[in-house]
Amino acid sequence: MPLTGDLGDLGGPIRDGAILPAAELEGETDFTFDIQEEDTETNAQAGISGAETLVNNGFPAVTGAASSGVTMQVTQQVLIPNETVGCSPASTSPAITDLDDDDFYFRTCPSDALQGQVIAQVGAEELGNTTAATMYVNNDYGQALSESFTSTFESDHGGEVSAQVSFEQEQNSYSSQLETALEGEPDMLVVIGYPASGITLFRDYYSDFDTGEDIVVTDGLLSNNLPDEVDNDMANVTCTAPKASGPGRDAFDELYMEEYDRQPGVFNAHAYDATAVCFLANVYAGENSGPAVRDNMRKAANPEGEEFGPGELAEAVEAAAAGDDINYQGASSAVNFDDNGDMRAVAYGIYEVEDRDFTEVDQVAFGG
Repeated sequence: MPLTGDLGDLGGPIRDGAILPAAELEGETDFTFDIQEEDTETNAQAGISGAETLVNNGFPAVTGAASSGVTMQVTQQVLIPNETVGCSPASTSPAITDLDDDDFYFRTCPSDALQGQVIAQVGAEELGNTTAATMYVNNDYGQALSESFTSTFESDHGGEVSAQVSFEQEQNSYSSQLETALEGEPDMLVVIGYPASGITLFRDYYSDFDTGEDIVVTDGLLSNNLPDEVDNDMANVTCTAPKASGPGRDAFDELYMEEYDRQPGVFNAHAYDATAVCFLANVYAGENSGPAVRDNMRKAANPEGEEFGPGELAEAVEAAAAGDDINYQGASSAVNFDDNGDMRAVAYGIYEVEDRDFTEVDQVAFGG
């Protein structure tokens, strides 16, 4: 998980969701559940190093990474060659779907192929815009989501995207990129990035470029610290992000609050589900083997079988150990994997900034 770097603001709470199943299970079963944390630093090379450490220490499954750019490198260079399962709660790039991963990579979050559709719908139908520009972090996540939005906005809504402008993480200024993106005077600016970069980008925007256009930001910027750090109400900002809407959402929220004394944020429920399914697949496997865990991921999560969810992991472990059929019902979704390791049914929240907090105002669901 990215405990530092551009995603550090979101990565800590996501990590907390990912380690919560171990706290829930401690002393409650005959098994010992071992967790080790490695910081990706929102950087591919650090992620590779951390993944190699986990593989070398014998872990058959890894919850992570968060950044799609880190995940693509970690999966191809470490997890696949070492036959280790990966399950990301937050890597949303469409490119992950098509990885030649021998079924070793899963994710509990949805693909941005869907989020691009949501942004286009919000921009055209909810905000009433016909022209747009995008600014995106220069990695797999940013580029793919910018292209997904642009394709849908133009083909399905008759809109026009005047510019797609990439930017590097954690620069001292984004004024030149903002000038390029806003040169055509678009009705809407879509910003795809992470909190640390977003602080600088939006300080530059509100200082020198704000002419009242609508701004839509994506899940990587869904941080309630952002408006205060920017020191602006950011009232012209709307956000789209994967939503935790699974059958076990309420039970998870209660567990998270009890453990951390705060409400869970974006991708926290997805992280809990990722670790929970890996644990259950590991119990089914009967050994700490990546291929054996891989072969039991769908057995733990997909129908049919007795349903278990957050707060019921000890009972689910007992059933899996006995060889009974179980159907894990998650906090983020029902957690049913398709043939690519993606989710069959997901939901997105639509957020507006009210009193400097992102507040959910609507949702969009896909699948069933």
